[in-house]
Amino acid sequence: MRFLILGGGLQGTACAYDLLRQDDVERVTIADLERGADDAPDFLPDDDRLRWQRADFADEDDVRRAMSGHRVALSAAPYFFNDDLARLAIDEGLDYSDLGGNTEIVFRQMDRDGEARDAGVTQVPDVGLAPGIVNVLAAEAVRRLDRAESVRMFVGGLPQNPRPPLDYQVVYSLRGALDYYTTPSSVIRDGRRRQVEALSEVEELEFDGLGALEAFHTAGGASVLPWRLEGRVERLEYKTLRYPGHARIMEAIRELGLLSREPVDVDGREVVPRDVFVACARPKLEHPDEPDLVALRVVGTGERDGRDVTLTWNLLDREDEETGISAMMRCTGYSLAVVGLMLGRDEIERTGVLPPDEGIPYGPFVEALADRGVEIRLEESEGG
Repeated sequence: MRFLILGGGLQGTACAYDLLRQDDVERVTIADLERGADDAPDFLPDDDRLRWQRADFADEDDVRRAMSGHRVALSAAPYFFNDDLARLAIDEGLDYSDLGGNTEIVFRQMDRDGEARDAGVTQVPDVGLAPGIVNVLAAEAVRRLDRAESVRMFVGGLPQNPRPPLDYQVVYSLRGALDYYTTPSSVIRDGRRRQVEALSEVEELEFDGLGALEAFHTAGGASVLPWRLEGRVERLEYKTLRYPGHARIMEAIRELGLLSREPVDVDGREVVPRDVFVACARPKLEHPDEPDLVALRVVGTGERDGRDVTLTWNLLDREDEETGISAMMRCTGYSLAVVGLMLGRDEIERTGVLPPDEGIPYGPFVEALADRGVEIRLEESEGG
């Protein structure tokens, strides 16, 4: 199996690390415009199977050259490249997966289902943590219940040592997080799809070893589930987890206009408020040497055999101290690698474009993550 990883950042290199631990992987190529072997993190092994290639993802010829000679393409590139990367993978006959993060782009990818089938390839977009792991668990909750009433998903990437005022550190993309804080979230209420405001309906959840965390609506994490499960569940929602007080501060920042993309006049010059906020906040929120953690909970409720049933999946993952691979990289980059291996080993039998809730087999996926130390635990209870 020869894998092409598009993007040599945090998630892409974590994906490469995992693939290189597999004996049946012949080659792993990391394609990136700016990063190369000289920028490789220390955890990547000195392995003859690993190669780096320069590629501009906005240049189709560059991408096609990078894809040549590979079996599977895995995108850890910024989400706005994924539509074109997926299209080119079909043209070049490669199976494909990506970290996703933008539901509109996923729908465009799914519109190519027929083209992918004609080409005999399989694509599974939106694979990571959220979207990704949570979608697989949510779909399994619905499958295990005769009548699914509610599916609620909660995920947070958090610092192990929070610092005020936000008690947050950038573990993925600050701009991406701000998109989620300012975009309405798609949910299902009373069986029908609707939208709710980001940062709204704050609630507290208790996590063993962490105490109380707050949860609030953000966009993107549920991916296409609100469309796919409309009419099949009464309630579905995705919420982000943070340390208590975070949502209120971010809501105030948003309401003051500091997250707006609309330029404002400052002494005769046009300035984009969000650009200023990112420039000011990012240095104070990036702590690459500080350990992180990932907290996840998915709760499905409904009936089975005439009894009320609650299914609860929990995950609490921390940075790998030995390698320095963060919890977010483990949960996201490893998920992409696992799905890539499933594609390369022909363990996903159907061709076409499959969202994660349809394309990823629950049992083998959860088992593969557990083999990597990312342990998702399921608790089941009966009664009201």
